Amino acid sequence: METYAKVILIATPFFMGLVVLEKLYAYLKFGHKTRFFDVISSLSSGTTNSLKDVLGLSISILSYGYMVNNWAFYKIENTFLTYLVAFMVLDFSGYWVHRLSHAVNIFWNKHAIHHSSEEFDLACALRQSISSFVSLFTFFLLPAALLGVPQMVIAIIAPIHLFAQFWYHTIYIGKLGFLEKIIVTPSHHRVHHAINPEYIDKNHGQIFIFWDKWFSTFQEELDDVKPVFGITRPASTWNPIKINFQHLILLIQDAFRAENWKDKLSIWFKPTGWRPTGFEEKYPVKKINDPFNFKKYDTSENRFDIFYISLQFTLLLGFTVLFYGKIASFEFWQMLCISLFIFIHVYTFSMYMDREKHWFLANIVKDLLGILALTFFGFLSPLFEELNLLKTLLISVFALNVILIFIAKYQVPRNLKEAI
Repeated sequence: METYAKVILIATPFFMGLVVLEKLYAYLKFGHKTRFFDVISSLSSGTTNSLKDVLGLSISILSYGYMVNNWAFYKIENTFLTYLVAFMVLDFSGYWVHRLSHAVNIFWNKHAIHHSSEEFDLACALRQSISSFVSLFTFFLLPAALLGVPQMVIAIIAPIHLFAQFWYHTIYIGKLGFLEKIIVTPSHHRVHHAINPEYIDKNHGQIFIFWDKWFSTFQEELDDVKPVFGITRPASTWNPIKINFQHLILLIQDAFRAENWKDKLSIWFKPTGWRPTGFEEKYPVKKINDPFNFKKYDTSENRFDIFYISLQFTLLLGFTVLFYGKIASFEFWQMLCISLFIFIHVYTFSMYMDREKHWFLANIVKDLLGILALTFFGFLSPLFEELNLLKTLLISVFALNVILIFIAKYQVPRNLKEAI
């Protein structure tokens, strides 16, 4: 936990800086305005995903450590070749896991969050899952295990392999010549994120594109077909926690509604999007059939919204960074309590962005809970052992939140009043 938290602390300013730079470039060069709520939704998703990973809230049915300790028939020397083999096997594994996530109903739930943004930018790369609690696909690392690649090598290469997938989530880099034949480029990945019929479920590669070419899932970006981004059953919310479980909830509902046991059981393993016969008419779900004629999800955003949500995200990021920096000082139950509050914080300010009916009450309760926790809950003290002023600052911010949320309800944005 502590090691991974340190990695996140190092990576966070790097990723955040690139997100900001891309938006500045987009505005200064092309006059493209940022959809602020979309970016915040993406960044919040990245934060919740990092929390889940830091806490280790997943179970591996078949661990890599077990495979390499019991099935290795050769022990590869710990050289550059070891790391190269590990990288290639991770990418091969990633291709198939990614492909299955698009192909099977139950596996799509953990991946839908990544495709849910209707923009394609560096921020959307950070939309990662919190809904996957069981790791089923470690067996794809079997080639590395049989060669005896040490578990520590995989542990070192895995975050490098993951972070290397960040850069190609952008519309501002065109085709890259001969590199298009070897690695995944922004052009390839724009195809992957598109909902156009020509592009859907193509280009599953993570670092190398030749897997797609070898296994017949490659599609070049066409000059006359502009990619349209998102998912065909649009999320229609800025709340990353909701998005993580939307597809699962629909599967549970459809399995419950199904009249025969065959459909109740098979729905989980049918192709992504499959529903029992007649369900589309009987239990309709919003779906995009024409990617060039649909309205992107939007709840409008004014200057007050941007100020208020910026404050909430700054509080989220600051508190999370503070937590990661002191994570070794907490017992696991304390980490769970802190993480739960962070999730509540994300959920409630997302309610504000979505203009949900009970956004006002939810945010008031959350802010008062934050003040009470900081004032009376002693287990938070390790966060402030070096600088007690931080505690006072955080209490002040939560108190300011209470004032601002009252202003939001009674004075400033008319559209918020209409949403109550």
